[in-house]
Amino acid sequence: MEPRSARGSMGPVNSALPAEYFTPGNSSFVDFLTTSAPHLLPGRLPLGTTGAQGSAHGLDIPHGTTVVALTFAGGVLIAGDRRATMGNMIAQRDMEKVFVTDAYSSVGIAGTAGIAVELVRLFTLDLEHYEKIEGVPLSLDGKVNKLSGMVRGNLGAAMQGLAAIPLFVGFDVDAPDPARAGRIVSFDVTGSRSEETAYTAIGSGSLFARSALKKRHDPDGDLDTAVRAAVEALYDAADDDTATGLPDLSRRIFPVVVTVTGADGAVRQPDEQVGEVARAVVADRLTRPGG
Repeated sequence: MEPRSARGSMGPVNSALPAEYFTPGNSSFVDFLTTSAPHLLPGRLPLGTTGAQGSAHGLDIPHGTTVVALTFAGGVLIAGDRRATMGNMIAQRDMEKVFVTDAYSSVGIAGTAGIAVELVRLFTLDLEHYEKIEGVPLSLDGKVNKLSGMVRGNLGAAMQGLAAIPLFVGFDVDAPDPARAGRIVSFDVTGSRSEETAYTAIGSGSLFARSALKKRHDPDGDLDTAVRAAVEALYDAADDDTATGLPDLSRRIFPVVVTVTGADGAVRQPDEQVGEVARAVVADRLTRPGG
């Protein structure tokens, strides 16, 4: 007798898999997911997750806060504080909001934490999937366009109060001037992209962080100078924004810092080194609270 699995309508083997797994498509994993399992995409919430008025404002959902990015000589840096809030409460003290997404890019997130983290994980997987299918990495502009489309796909959830905003940094290996190949791109909830020339910030403390970077940013500075400027900016944001977390010296919780250069690619800086910078910043603020 012929095995039962071999008589199914989907062929002699792997009959448990949907037909989409055997249908030729493009190199986008997001497009594949849209066809085979759209409910797994960020922002596709099941019925009953919105508030009584059809919005998300009645939900207790953690939100990420402040992320900064700035260029330096030979690369670009992105850093984020570690606090997540739920209304007026601290939901998490050690949330990570900055992620390495491939060899030459990194993304920071602000907004609804769950959706934002899902979005970045899917973006990271999509970049890996593209490279496996095509045999070459996606270009930097291609990465930005890909992320822009994913943010736009979350517009429905954003209109219900579940906005997730990324901040992208990358090193353009095809740039004519490697010293200025670090790039920063910000987005709005509709997926519109904006190229930032030197520095920017997103999240609830972004106004104060940008004001700090306006004075501290040195585009010709080295990596150490850039790390110090980023930690100072996050400190200034936390000084005026309750949703942004200060460096927590007692718990040893420090900002997450990722640098992207042509020589080393995207590298998360060790917590010990960032901690040394954070301790120095806190010590200096004891004598000069305004920085």
